[in-house]
Amino acid sequence: MELVVTDDGSTDETAEIVEQFRRRVRFPMKFTTHEHVVYHPAKSRNDGARATTAPYLLFIDGDCVLPPDHVAIHLAQRKPGRAMLGDCQRADEMLSATLSEEGAERGEFLQWKLDAECRRLDRQHRKNRLYTFLHHSRKPKLISNNVGIWRSDFERVNGFDENYQSWGCEDDDLGRRLIRAGVRLESILAHTRLVHLWHPRDSSTTARWRDGANIGYFLRPAWLTRCRNGLTRRSSADLKIRIAGQPAKPDEVAALWRQAGLSAACSQSDRAEVEILFLPGDGRFNGQAEFQIVVVLHDAEVPRRLLKSAQRIVSDRKFDQLPSEIQFPLADFGRALDSII
Repeated sequence: MELVVTDDGSTDETAEIVEQFRRRVRFPMKFTTHEHVVYHPAKSRNDGARATTAPYLLFIDGDCVLPPDHVAIHLAQRKPGRAMLGDCQRADEMLSATLSEEGAERGEFLQWKLDAECRRLDRQHRKNRLYTFLHHSRKPKLISNNVGIWRSDFERVNGFDENYQSWGCEDDDLGRRLIRAGVRLESILAHTRLVHLWHPRDSSTTARWRDGANIGYFLRPAWLTRCRNGLTRRSSADLKIRIAGQPAKPDEVAALWRQAGLSAACSQSDRAEVEILFLPGDGRFNGQAEFQIVVVLHDAEVPRRLLKSAQRIVSDRKFDQLPSEIQFPLADFGRALDSII
């Protein structure tokens, strides 16, 4: 086992406490930190994953205390192609204040009467099992204070999306990208649960999830399974791009391709993240890519159905019926690709 403590730019005695603990234990331990600019759990969790090469990752939060067999249970329950999801029982301020470090080591919190929280997690476990059985496209909800995942699956979606800053949605986003990538999300709540200790919330936290600062980004209509700003930063050249059909002006297409610094397009048999349809041309979208781009060369006619299905339009013409933020001039073809997130 390897332990990584990943810190969001603390300026108190955190680093010293971690170092003291590291000297006491017999397993490898690492500490990561970065300058604190804004509350940034996505970056912190990715920092932890980047600091280790372990084949299986177990994420927990520093405001939670664990049952003594928590890690052993996660290891026993892991399965290929599955991410094991849990959650925590939330203790109130008064009860949390009674727990000392020594009391935590003795497991005093295991005797707390958190009946309402137990019933809530029982209901959540039943619902999560149903969502998994039904192959729901967005649920069960991934809550990153208690999740076990294979490193290969975490890397497949490029980890947490670090475009999520401040409170909310970064773990919802990871969950839906894992589902789209074919990873099955299963509940571990019948086997182990954490206890969350009360603390003042970050100033970016809102009473309702939908009122959070990240909700607009989370609800964007199109998104990549393998995010751009995650464990690694992906350039436009890293995207899997396919050209739909045969463009009528291949020389102009080639010039745009060079302008954007792209390599060869992926083959028709590969699963593309982005599909580009050049007009004039005889191609059509196959509907399998996560982003569809229409590039209009000169005065080519654009069928209405293409305008409705495209997430980006690159053309020197303006289409009044479309949002301005998805339209780019031909000279900004590369910027249109960079805007895909």
